[in-house]
Amino acid sequence: MNKPLWGIDLGGTKIEGVVLQPNQISKPIVRTRIDTESSRGYDHIINQIAKLVDMMKEESRLQPAKIGFGTPGVLDPVLQTMKNCNSTALNGMPLKKDLQVKLNVAVELANDANCFALAETRWGIVKEKCPDAQIVFGIIMGTGVGAGIVINNHVWNGKHGIAGEWGHNFLDESGGPCYCGKVGCVETVISGPATERYYEKISGEKIKLKEISKRYQAGDTAAKQTIERLCDFFGKAVSVVIDILDPDVIVIGGGVGNMEPLYTAGVTALKKYIFNNRVDVPVLKPILGDSAGVFGAAALVG
Repeated sequence: MNKPLWGIDLGGTKIEGVVLQPNQISKPIVRTRIDTESSRGYDHIINQIAKLVDMMKEESRLQPAKIGFGTPGVLDPVLQTMKNCNSTALNGMPLKKDLQVKLNVAVELANDANCFALAETRWGIVKEKCPDAQIVFGIIMGTGVGAGIVINNHVWNGKHGIAGEWGHNFLDESGGPCYCGKVGCVETVISGPATERYYEKISGEKIKLKEISKRYQAGDTAAKQTIERLCDFFGKAVSVVIDILDPDVIVIGGGVGNMEPLYTAGVTALKKYIFNNRVDVPVLKPILGDSAGVFGAAALVG
């Protein structure tokens, strides 16, 4: 566990790499990034990753034994190809195999929500507030809705590689069609864009989530209705997770996760819907910020 940990966060616009001492994450040995340039295709993305790894080797004067990768999708456990990637050039491609050949090193892959959950468990708010937690549900609520599950400090991927994908459970038909082909997914109801659409629908005004939050605090009627709806559906959606998984702690990341009412009215709604007469599970804000993705990737190999 004392060996440096290598992690890479593969995003649609940037690829970020880090080399960490496990017990000194506040002072990375290396932290650097380059553009993904994903529009130039899959082979170019692989080459950009190799370029970044060479930069990390040169700067650190170290050689990785294994590299963890946070990816914008998941590796299918059976087909060993990528799926559900918003960086569409990756879909259907044997990313793990190709990286191991290109880099000549073992690699471990997990999606960005899993990396978020793992980082906050190992080094973030879970370690600070709930160090004995065995099961962590790490939510991402932003442009999309997803989650990662960590059990005993390790990512739980599931038989299909989709563990934690609660964003595509059915929640309410009012969400309308989802890109996944279904109607009324959690993501279509409580994501950032979904919340903005609802505000526009009832107010006739198109504004961003931060402005909705400001107007809510100022007593705007439409904003109040929008946030109350968000919190109620949040409680309903998360209640299903608790009834099945019953985690020790829940952490909410992403832009929507910054909405203060989720931690009050959202938890009150949760109490209304779960199969219990109280809510004991802590619902917490993360503390690692933008570092969670790349730190979580490094934690995959630690």
